[in-house]
Amino acid sequence: MGIALPDFPWDSLAPHAARAREHADGICDLSVGSPVDPTPDVVREALRAATDAHAYPQTTGTAELRAAIVDWYARRRGVSGLGPDAVLPTIGSKELVAWLPLLLGLGPGDVVVHPTVAYPTYAVGAALARATAVAADDPALWPAEVRLVWLNSPGNPTGAVLDVDALRAAVARARELGAVIVNDECYAELGWDAPWADRPAPSILDPRVVGDGPPTGVLSVYSLSKQSNLAGYRAAFLAGDEKLVRSILQVRKHAGLMPPAPVQAAMIAALGDDVHVAEQKELYRARRDALAAAVRTAGLRIDHSEAGLYLWCTRDEPALDTVAWFAEQGILVAPGTFYEGEQSRHVRLALTASDERITAAAARLVSSSNA
Repeated sequence: MGIALPDFPWDSLAPHAARAREHADGICDLSVGSPVDPTPDVVREALRAATDAHAYPQTTGTAELRAAIVDWYARRRGVSGLGPDAVLPTIGSKELVAWLPLLLGLGPGDVVVHPTVAYPTYAVGAALARATAVAADDPALWPAEVRLVWLNSPGNPTGAVLDVDALRAAVARARELGAVIVNDECYAELGWDAPWADRPAPSILDPRVVGDGPPTGVLSVYSLSKQSNLAGYRAAFLAGDEKLVRSILQVRKHAGLMPPAPVQAAMIAALGDDVHVAEQKELYRARRDALAAAVRTAGLRIDHSEAGLYLWCTRDEPALDTVAWFAEQGILVAPGTFYEGEQSRHVRLALTASDERITAAAARLVSSSNA
């Protein structure tokens, strides 16, 4: 009985973590994208003020939260015309990624398409619904049986960004097949290379993508974990096709998937304050600049990585050999095998370590080039 799922991939890093910890100055853990910087004061104050949460929270979110999400999409993502019934808070974005196929009623015989280099939870979600996961980037290769398409732009782990033309082509193909299409957009505010250095990556709900009418069959997913250091709050939301949102809401009501009331209040504060987002981006920019320079000095190539919180790197050797090489320097990284299978020749380095640990990792990489 039960559902056959793969082993949790990060458990396999234990031997490499042990080797990295043997370094005289300790481990530099760049394997997981978990924020280390403080949650902004404006958010923490909103949470404190909402601690008298004696009543059950609303699955649909408070009217104030839904208005804040609608306003944020218009202000930061160029998406106007959303109504309060077209948005829905979630308990972080990972739970939604994992459960969306089931929430949409998918089952055996249905296909979930996800990127060829992808966060593993897209395939896990298909498995939970007993649907079939298919990795395919080219819309022309999406099978007729597809009922749900996942895009991830900016992508994890690659940091690649789909422009408006690519998003529009993907939406057109999904509509032709009668499939729901969803873009996981949680790194949209963290662009580094032109043209994304000074503006967010495009949303799948952008009118240039979906057209002037309602976003039929299209959803956007966003998380506040990255831009606002709210990973521990589990604060995210989806938006788009009002009919789909309403259907998902009904299932979530029955399942008791309710974001806690204090978290909903904190989300309102985070969504309304752009200053802390800009400040956090500059912290990551400095870490990225230091780490990228050191990675290149050590002889690695960085592919894509124009946005997001990672460097997608290669030494042109099997990924696990590169993980072992990094561990010898006292640095733990994630192998590309987690995202694209055993043939991977890439590793992922997270920028979500302290300034001190990023500086230490950079110094070790530079030293390795002189060894």
